[in-house]
Amino acid sequence: MKLTRNWWIIAVLLMPAAASSQLSLPGVGPSLAFPDRTLGDAVSTVVDPVTGVIEGHLLDRLSKSELNGLLNRLRIDRINRFLRENRAHVERDHNGDPAVRGILVATDISEASISEAVENGFTVVERGRIDGLDLAFVKFSTREGETLKSERKKLQKIAREAEISGDNIYFTSNTASGRTAGVLPAGLLAGGTAQDAKIGLIDGGVARHSMIAIPVEQRGFAEGAPVSSAHGTAIASLISVSQNNRGSGLLSADIYGSDPAGGNATAIARALGWMAARKISVVTISLVGPDNGLLRRAIRSAQGKGMLIVAAVGNDGPAAPPRFPAAYKGVLGVTGVDSHHRALPEAGIATPVDFAAPGADINGASPGGKTVPLRGTSFAAPMVAARLAAHYPSPNIARIENAVNALISEARDLGKKGVDKVYGNGLICQNCAVR
Repeated sequence: MKLTRNWWIIAVLLMPAAASSQLSLPGVGPSLAFPDRTLGDAVSTVVDPVTGVIEGHLLDRLSKSELNGLLNRLRIDRINRFLRENRAHVERDHNGDPAVRGILVATDISEASISEAVENGFTVVERGRIDGLDLAFVKFSTREGETLKSERKKLQKIAREAEISGDNIYFTSNTASGRTAGVLPAGLLAGGTAQDAKIGLIDGGVARHSMIAIPVEQRGFAEGAPVSSAHGTAIASLISVSQNNRGSGLLSADIYGSDPAGGNATAIARALGWMAARKISVVTISLVGPDNGLLRRAIRSAQGKGMLIVAAVGNDGPAAPPRFPAAYKGVLGVTGVDSHHRALPEAGIATPVDFAAPGADINGASPGGKTVPLRGTSFAAPMVAARLAAHYPSPNIARIENAVNALISEARDLGKKGVDKVYGNGLICQNCAVR
């Protein structure tokens, strides 16, 4: 069973900032609106001043250095724009990654350190516990006029035994042209009760659609949630189709809602806790972001209860640093391939790859009843999750190795013979998707 996690140090290549005005990222369909926290799935360059879009498959024509520079520039520009447009709600953490403004999260902190922090001017805004995961944390607000970076350093000196981090924001691996948002009328939500669900989805909300023929039980973990989203709806449709629409149901956690700081580590951790309490065996997460102390502990706790987590490796390109949660130990990282079984050029490889699945030349559901073309590792991950759930219907640590080995036995070897860093154990679900 291949579940190793190697850390890569990748040089970051920057394009001139002046070129950024010529770059764009389309969504999963020409009329779809995504949350503004989406990054990187259907990557392309803009060359036409009106339509502006080159199809994603033309990325194959770029040299390695051109590709890396383009994708890195796009990633940086998207994060910068997100921070600029939501500055009242988010800011950079000590590593420069987006996080909830003015909030530090402490795990494994002692009462003595909490008291000392308060004496030094920090304010406790929440003593939280993640139901289902037996995981506690404390949130502090930063002092007025101070940054997350400087305040984290001061709080860490006080609480040396604790891990202090921002409440980082995680982006869907898809793209957006702006905050036209995935906030759609609540009446569009898929409904139902999924008492016997095996699969959980952590993303945006799921809309009703004819391609989604399984019960979808939804719960919100952000302001205004759950609301239907294009990204969550597309992924739910792929899960349904991969199960031949005969699945026992889906638990869907909307971690975005209408919250400008939605998609944070706390929301993901609480969603995992809900799913652990419901004894979900497989959870699929097509989100990308940095390492985070609370999220890392939440995933470790969920895994300790027998949960298997499948995550997209992201679409920031071969030179991008590891993306989380896919890069966490034991999480099954999934890349995407096109209809010719070639790895998508935008797919990450620094995040370890365990499996590949169709990530281009496929179709999925969108709110409003339409069917749209999809591209990106976001859409490969749920198909792997659906097949894994067939081998692993209930959480049981003793059965994990057999379940993963059964999935490996389904895989079609691609690339170099045997396990490799581009395709992992090989292609899963090559005929699952609608084309």
